[in-house]
Amino acid sequence: LVFKAINSVTRRYASYYFGEKVALYYLWLGWYTILLVPAAILGVIVFLYALVHFVSSYYRKEVCESDTVMCPRCDKWCQVWQLRDTCTYAKVSHLFDNEGTVAFAMFMAVWATIFLELWKRHKATFVSKWKVFDWCEEEEELILGVLNDPDCHPKEFRHSYLRSTLVLVLVTLMLVLIIGLTQALVVFRVVAAVLLSEGTWEFVRDHANTVAVMLGAVLHYITMQFMTRVNKAVAFKLCEIGESGERSFTVKMFTFQFFTLFSSLIYVAFFLGRINGRPGSYVRISGKWRLEECHPSGCLTDLFIQMAVIMLLKQTLNNIFEKCGHCYKNACREEEKMGRDPCDICKLRDWLRNYDLNDVNFFSLFNEFLEMVVQFSFTTIFVAAFPLAPLLALINNIFEIRLDAIKMVSLERRLVPKKTNDIGIWTKVLEAIGVLAVIANGLVIGVSSDFIPRLVYRYHYGPCANGEADVHVRKDFFPSQLITESGFNVTQCSYKDYRNDVDYSLTSQFWLIMAVRFAFVVLFEHVVVIFKCIAAWFVPDSPMLVKNDRLKDKLCRLKEELQ
Repeated sequence: LVFKAINSVTRRYASYYFGEKVALYYLWLGWYTILLVPAAILGVIVFLYALVHFVSSYYRKEVCESDTVMCPRCDKWCQVWQLRDTCTYAKVSHLFDNEGTVAFAMFMAVWATIFLELWKRHKATFVSKWKVFDWCEEEEELILGVLNDPDCHPKEFRHSYLRSTLVLVLVTLMLVLIIGLTQALVVFRVVAAVLLSEGTWEFVRDHANTVAVMLGAVLHYITMQFMTRVNKAVAFKLCEIGESGERSFTVKMFTFQFFTLFSSLIYVAFFLGRINGRPGSYVRISGKWRLEECHPSGCLTDLFIQMAVIMLLKQTLNNIFEKCGHCYKNACREEEKMGRDPCDICKLRDWLRNYDLNDVNFFSLFNEFLEMVVQFSFTTIFVAAFPLAPLLALINNIFEIRLDAIKMVSLERRLVPKKTNDIGIWTKVLEAIGVLAVIANGLVIGVSSDFIPRLVYRYHYGPCANGEADVHVRKDFFPSQLITESGFNVTQCSYKDYRNDVDYSLTSQFWLIMAVRFAFVVLFEHVVVIFKCIAAWFVPDSPMLVKNDRLKDKLCRLKEELQ
């Protein structure tokens, strides 16, 4: 019923009252929401599959029954710990790091292409009904110019290599600043983990790294909200310096937003726990604090936490603040109207009521598109680490489409109706996200997750090897750290790496797993790209009915011109 209402409202009212540009936004949002249903269902199935095998995994049994003593995860305050202590974490991580997520990641990468191809068909049907299939923005601007001034001249295109170079340099500096903020978040998590490990609360002290990651995710969300405003101002100024127009602004704004949102996730997915060194040769910030390590259950757990916190905060809080903000502004205006002459209010009741609504501008619709495209990025790019992302997106969109309609109809002034036959540059942005989804998910499964090491372990080394080398501890830990909870002193401990215990050189296991990882990433990406190309070829951009109707219209126009 919800989806039926979505399409009904879009078809009947949006194009008549708001114009084709707003109507296409709701048409796209409704279509995106509908196609999220199969993705959400499959994501839940993958999650339930992992839940069924929650206890039966042979790998989890070996972790839970292991006697391996692991090295301290931080300086001074951490002690050695047993690998079996992570039994619960190992089981939980299996919920989003299992064989099913590989197939689901491949499905989502192909789904992104199928969604775009089906959207083109869906859009073509309505654009043909609205008689704007052959509409051209440049021609309309020229016609309006001629109507205002018969002797007008077209606005000539200009290009300056100097201005383009300046814009490119400024964009690069802005991206460096955004990446620098990501590094600041890394430092925050490192320092927070140390301070939390010194705290008085036992639970926080025992889970200092996990709490630090969650605090980092919350701070990342706050940074995103602040940088969104900065990015918008910078993108607008850059358009004034270089090429202006909606297309140029959209590309710059989305680029800044993408790096703001995903820089931290990229670090967690591909760098966390891989550049922190080893016992005896740890990498430290300012020579003092050790770089953070991955969660004991695997690096994918950290990525899962970041994705879950950011998606929940971003979608829930954004909707709440957006709706409450508009209601508060309207309430303030209602108070201002109390002093007006009642006779004037009766005469111009509708005009005054509409005028007193929140103002709208170019950014009103742009912000809605940006919010949904960013959500599409979260749903597809790192979905291998968070199979429930499509479900969260679906639930959010069911409310989002209704809240957007309420906002545009009753809380904001009416947008100026504008013609268009497409969602513009956003189509290219969505296509680029589809390509990034293939690359990112292939790397997440092949590099970040433990899928490949478990595969090699199962089929090459068998149940008698644990894949971890013993490391003799000599100078890197304090004596108090080498005492187990039972009071037993140890002289050596293990850590998650593939090195021998003599000269710490990489073992043959490391190179074998590295080769398998590389082969998997290449195979995954080639297979998915082939499926994406087949899907794009198999689904025509326009239905045959639309093509035939356009052909008949062209024939009728030609006959009229020849008569």
